[in-house]
Amino acid sequence: MAIDFVITAVWWIAMAIPLVRSYKQVHYVEKTDKPVMFSLKRLGGVFKELGHNKKALFFLIAFFFYIDGVYTIIDMATTYGESLGLSSIGLVLALLVTQFVAFPAALFFGRLSRKVEAGKLLMVCIVAYFFIVVYAIFLRQLYQFWILAVAVGLFQGAIQSLSRSYFAKIIPPEKSGEYFGIYDICGKGASFIGTTLVAVITQLTDNSSIGVGGLAVMFVIGGIFFVITDRTPATEQKQ
Repeated sequence: MAIDFVITAVWWIAMAIPLVRSYKQVHYVEKTDKPVMFSLKRLGGVFKELGHNKKALFFLIAFFFYIDGVYTIIDMATTYGESLGLSSIGLVLALLVTQFVAFPAALFFGRLSRKVEAGKLLMVCIVAYFFIVVYAIFLRQLYQFWILAVAVGLFQGAIQSLSRSYFAKIIPPEKSGEYFGIYDICGKGASFIGTTLVAVITQLTDNSSIGVGGLAVMFVIGGIFFVITDRTPATEQKQ
């Protein structure tokens, strides 16, 4: 067990080196005598700004729903596979494959975003996750779960990195700390809706496949709000 923590620490240190060497903080807030009150005041001001910054507001709503679907798939994948009677070892190995696929896939989408608008790529990821959920409804064999694991890996890292990139472009850079604080709240705070939806539908129908299929609603709602976001003029954030 101890070696796991050592490997994790080495991983984070290795990944942080390029960032430490190349990153330069441009926008920041000077220290104050009352940092807590000052921070709360700035955060409250951002919440008020969201009333005018419709593009950011609609995106946060979209993100709240579709990222919950993503996190639910990640958290409940093995539980769903076990409920179908699939091999536990096979399920764990499939999830390991997901991680190996996710890393190069995220890099690929990162390079692709230099040529294609991030909004279009992000919509592709949302639609892809919708079809992943639909596919999961008919999943019965272990090889089908492996196909699902690869599909999830292709879009798992991409949808998260593209979301951050897209959001960063539609918010005031000098207030990125506050805006991303709200962004994180939407991401972490949404973690319970998908699992609750799956549990309720599974209990009502006595069918875990239909329960998982209910996650499609999260991506439909998230997709609709993202379309609204993408069509909202960026100039609205300056009001």
